[in-house]
Amino acid sequence: MGVALARVAAEAGAHVTLVLGPVSQQIAHPSVSVIRVESAAEMYEKTLAGSEEADIIILAAAVSDFTPEEPVRGKIKRGKDSLVIRLKPTVDIAAAIGRKKKPGQVLVGFALETENKREHAREKLTKKNLDIIVLNSLAEKGAGFGYDTNRVTIIDRLGHVTQTGLKLKTGIAGDIMEKISWWIAQQEER
Repeated sequence: MGVALARVAAEAGAHVTLVLGPVSQQIAHPSVSVIRVESAAEMYEKTLAGSEEADIIILAAAVSDFTPEEPVRGKIKRGKDSLVIRLKPTVDIAAAIGRKKKPGQVLVGFALETENKREHAREKLTKKNLDIIVLNSLAEKGAGFGYDTNRVTIIDRLGHVTQTGLKLKTGIAGDIMEKISWWIAQQEER
């Protein structure tokens, strides 16, 4: 989804910095600078560093909520005993950027929810100081991870809700970019 958003934004004339985790998707566009990262900590560091100068920040990555307390490089050999992996929370990138958001910046986050979807998405919208949140669902066939298609619900801070049909992720990216343009126009009228 992040690659589709970067492509659509660049084709619309934006200069895009894409902080990209370990994925197979590629993007080659003269207006897109790609910063590759391997971990949630690296993604936090690079995204936060670039957020100061950005007009629009879209946080589409599905960053894990937890990470191992003691990461291990290489293979863990099989043993006789059970293996216990202690996890610690990762830094919430959206919340960190939301706390630093400057006037005029637009902050868009994503949420993947399994129950009380809209309610939880609205809570995240407020708690993380987002302007727009894009709600994904794991229950939609052909949508989300592992597909070229998606179906989302877009909710803005004013309470407007837009549901998309199932379409290519570039189409969803276009819908999100339209919502961002609409949001910016609403703020300029205020």
